[in-house]
Amino acid sequence: MLRVGLTGGLASGKSTVGRRLAAAGATVVDADRVVQELYRAGEPGAAAVAAALGPEFLTPDGEVDRAAVAKLVFADRAALERLEKAIHPLVGRRFEEIAARSTGIVVLEATKLVESGLDRALDVVVTVEAPLEARLRRAKARGLSEAEARTRIAAQDDGTLRRQRARFVIENRAGLDELSRRVDRLVGRLRREVARRDRRDDESPRS
Repeated sequence: MLRVGLTGGLASGKSTVGRRLAAAGATVVDADRVVQELYRAGEPGAAAVAAALGPEFLTPDGEVDRAAVAKLVFADRAALERLEKAIHPLVGRRFEEIAARSTGIVVLEATKLVESGLDRALDVVVTVEAPLEARLRRAKARGLSEAEARTRIAAQDDGTLRRQRARFVIENRAGLDELSRRVDRLVGRLRREVARRDRRDDESPRS
């Protein structure tokens, strides 16, 4: 098995790459979806939010009030840091549970993969990078205002740390067809890495 981290800033094309990896047979775990599950009533994420931010950020049913949390953390960096410190380890734990039941290529797709330190438990990190103007255009097409998009981008790594930690950098600058070709090449490299690891394990002496 190969644990792969997939990251990239807001509207970089990371989710598009994740879908193509899934279509190629990889098990892809979307950190955003994991957080949605963790925020449900009775889940550890809901308790973590209450402890980090206060019980007023839960609904009467015990779920996390995602809109209230988003409003707070995008205006208060200290609150964002408390939230991430509480939630990121839970995401990592849930990913490991899924990876333990999987084979082949298992991908953790997360925007703040390297900032959170989640990349340290992975074998390979892939980052998707795109020009700022293209990212702003895509974010606005999703319904964000330019001010909202710039605020969210400013809360993320500017790409320097992602590039430093990544083994593979996918530049998303030339349209969907070129992006697809680059992902196809990445899949080939990852499959070769899986095969190399499998051969190494087969050749390891058994006790």
